[in-house]
Amino acid sequence: MSRSQALTEKEPRGTWVQTERAAHEAWAGLMRESPNAAMLMHLLVARVGDQNAVVASQKVLASLMGRHINTVKNALRVLKDKNWIEVRQIGDRGTVNAYIVNDRIAWTGPRDGIRYSLFSARVLLSDEEQPDRANLDTQEPLRRVPSLFGGERQLPSGEGLPPVSQPFFDGLEPDLPARCESQ
Repeated sequence: MSRSQALTEKEPRGTWVQTERAAHEAWAGLMRESPNAAMLMHLLVARVGDQNAVVASQKVLASLMGRHINTVKNALRVLKDKNWIEVRQIGDRGTVNAYIVNDRIAWTGPRDGIRYSLFSARVLLSDEEQPDRANLDTQEPLRRVPSLFGGERQLPSGEGLPPVSQPFFDGLEPDLPARCESQ
């Protein structure tokens, strides 16, 4: 691999989350003060994306914790008040939020790349929260845009159009493989 390739290609991310020793000391204190908040913090950190954020409803968090939704609300309040997380509301009800983990506690990428004002997040959804949950297994699949992988070549498909400028010469017809969908 050339030097320019090494600079432009990203290494695939693993499943690691980084923390500092001081954060572990603080986490121990949080466990003593509010075990549910400490548990929720671990669950959030385990799910953050590259920008230290995760989007989830309070109902999903309650399910992950195995606790009542009021316990989740109390734990979120402790985490927010003690600056463990920042909360960005999504929608007008406040039950679905983006939870941004303080990058002094834990982070997944280089520290200098974290920006709180612009972030991407992993979104956690449960089928119980979906209005069409009864139809989830019977929905038509989404349309897919074909893509080529390294080393693949595009195959023409369908009937195609004849050339506009001139007809084919006898014996020199194009010999391209094609796929036609059966009808």
